[in-house]
Amino acid sequence: MSSRIEVISRVSGRRRWTVEQKLAVLRDAFGPEGCVRAACERHDVGSGSIYTWRRQAMSGELTGVRTPIEPVFAEVQISEQLALPAPTVAARSGGVIGIELPSGIRVSVDTTVDADALSRVIGILTR
Repeated sequence: MSSRIEVISRVSGRRRWTVEQKLAVLRDAFGPEGCVRAACERHDVGSGSIYTWRRQAMSGELTGVRTPIEPVFAEVQISEQLALPAPTVAARSGGVIGIELPSGIRVSVDTTVDADALSRVIGILTR
């Protein structure tokens, strides 16, 4: 005969949580000093449930107050492309060209740079 006793602390099966209990667990997990892992251990709940409850609380589904999502439209007007000021180019000593774009971005390239490649790079940077 064995004198060993085993205590199982986990609740088996599905548990029913009230809204108040779920909100208390969420405050414990996501409050100022909150930690999801510690809340899981303290309340004996899985982290998946905590994140599901958080999503439900944020959408209003948890408290039963759901705000319907209404489509929002924005007016769009198409106009001609504005001409950007030309970048300034300053030749530096040592065969290096410094380019400062109107946005403040500075590009330094060697004088042997491929002009077409440089043009594509500057085109992308000025978007």
